[in-house]
Amino acid sequence: MNKDDLIHQLKECGAIQFGRFVLTSGAVSDYYIDIKKASTHPVILKKIAQAMAEHTKGYDLLAGMELGAVPLIVALSLETNIPCVIIRKEKREHGTGKQIEGQDVKGKHVLLVEDVCTSGGSIIKSITILREQHAKIDTVLTVVDRESGGREKIEKLNICFIPLVTVQDILKEKQTQKKSI
Repeated sequence: MNKDDLIHQLKECGAIQFGRFVLTSGAVSDYYIDIKKASTHPVILKKIAQAMAEHTKGYDLLAGMELGAVPLIVALSLETNIPCVIIRKEKREHGTGKQIEGQDVKGKHVLLVEDVCTSGGSIIKSITILREQHAKIDTVLTVVDRESGGREKIEKLNICFIPLVTVQDILKEKQTQKKSI
C-alpha cells in the first residue's frame, strides 16, 4: 500500500481528523491522529500490517508498548509469523513482576512498533526497557510520525526510525485534495 492509500484509509475510518483539537500536552492542533480507530478496524489493520511487513526481515521478535501498539504487533506477527512481546508501561508489582510479556528478549533482534510518534517519550521508554533486558534493538517502525521532535531524539540513540507516513505527507495530501475540488 502506498502512502496516499494509507492516508485515505486513515481518513476514512476517522483516524485522521481536521478541526481544532486540544492535545494531551495542552497544545492546540488543527489535526488529530488516533491510530486506534484504524487498528480496531480489521481491513485497515491488515493493510497496515502488510505495509509494515516490508520492514521486518531479519528480526527475531516484534515489540510494542501497551495499548496503542498491541493490535499492530499482533497483526504484524500474524502477517509475518514473527513472535511478538508486549511492553508494559509499568513493571508489575505482583505475580512474576514482568515488564515484558511474552518470550525472553535477551540476545534477540527486536523490531519496536509504535502507532504514532510525537515527542518520542514512550518509544524511548520502550527502547530503554528492551535494552535493560539485553535485546538488540536498532529500528523503530511507526504508522505516523507527527514530526514533533521524536525522530531526532530516537535517532540520537542510534536507532533507525521508519514512519509509514508523516504529518507532512498527510497535510500535502490534504492540500492536493483541496486543489482538485
